[in-house]
Amino acid sequence: MIKLALLVPLTLAAMCAQTHPLQAIIEAARANPPALKSLLATNFPNLKNQGTALVWGQDFLFVADTAKQPAVSIDAQPPAAMTRVQDSDIWYRLVKMRTGVTHSYEFHAEGKTLFPRRDVAGYNPDAYPKPGVPKGTLSEKHTISSKIYDGSTADYWVYVSPGVDPARPAPLMVWQDGQGLVNGDLSALRLFTVTENLVAQKLIPPMIHVMISPGTGPRMRSIQYDTVSDRFGRYLLEEVLPEVEKTYKLRADGYSRGIAGESSGAICALNVAWHFPEKFSRVHSTIGSYTALQWHPEEHLDGANVYPFLIRKEPRKNIRIWQSDGVDDIENQFGSWPLQAVELANSLKMQGYDFHFRFGEAAHNSAQAALDLPESLAWLWREYDAAKTEQTYEMDPVERDKPLYRIRIANRDAW
Repeated sequence: MIKLALLVPLTLAAMCAQTHPLQAIIEAARANPPALKSLLATNFPNLKNQGTALVWGQDFLFVADTAKQPAVSIDAQPPAAMTRVQDSDIWYRLVKMRTGVTHSYEFHAEGKTLFPRRDVAGYNPDAYPKPGVPKGTLSEKHTISSKIYDGSTADYWVYVSPGVDPARPAPLMVWQDGQGLVNGDLSALRLFTVTENLVAQKLIPPMIHVMISPGTGPRMRSIQYDTVSDRFGRYLLEEVLPEVEKTYKLRADGYSRGIAGESSGAICALNVAWHFPEKFSRVHSTIGSYTALQWHPEEHLDGANVYPFLIRKEPRKNIRIWQSDGVDDIENQFGSWPLQAVELANSLKMQGYDFHFRFGEAAHNSAQAALDLPESLAWLWREYDAAKTEQTYEMDPVERDKPLYRIRIANRDAW
């Protein structure tokens, strides 16, 4: 359980001592709105910037912090009224909705949209803590300085799942944008809880997650993540992981290593595995930015837009990849996220890669990844055998028998 800060009144602390913080917030919205203000302030300090949607089972709580009276539109339905917490600018609406899918939402006030459209997962059962399932441990924050990136610094955290033997090297997953994962169930993916449940069911091996933030410096996130080269892979292998290995024992074989990310972090994950498949062979890619964010022809630098074509032209590499995106992902001057996702999936299929493509309804956010995570991690690590150091990945026969993905225009006449 994630403990609340000591400044929370004793009545609230007592309530949360017996229930999960998210469940406590939902119950406060249902029965004790004055408590809701304190619980939200403690756990979600950035409400003014974007609002939020919190989920516990079929209960979905939509919250906005604004002086204007808001309404919330859920799944493109007409805006519905929200209730104000007394003596505050916090407004909420509690509804029951379907799980196992994503839901879109927007906050409106005075006829205008307050924040960009967002999505929220109707989480699957393995995204919730279960009685008797052992908990892993999260390290303190560490900071590393990079010579490869000219003195840029980055924070990283290490999570050790239940079942990891500290005397023996463990399987590894590296997660980009790691600062967004370290709040446990208060972060969208609920990575630690999902990991613990899957380990308990022996669907994935006990493993270590390394969660690293982008480096400091102007546009460093895009420079690190969106540039097609071996530079970020060398950064991980020559600088980051040696620091981690001063404390934790890690498997060195690519069969026992995965790498994951969202958006630009997703292209980063594929880019590392593409250049170093013998070190990272399992890729978790969601809302991937396979677009021209770092295409600089004047510097002879490719952007991630080349990957669908590289994959078609180059010999197949021994990589297994879970890929997902949504039909409402970004369109801008750098490219089309959803079209490139389909293009990438077809390239992987044409070349016989062991891949899975999930194309949902969400926009550019974590909702689809959060919904899928129990399934995607189990798929990515299926049939893992700790006694092995390699495996030649083959496309699932069920996928092999399916046709290529096709595109149909839905919002224009055909002629």
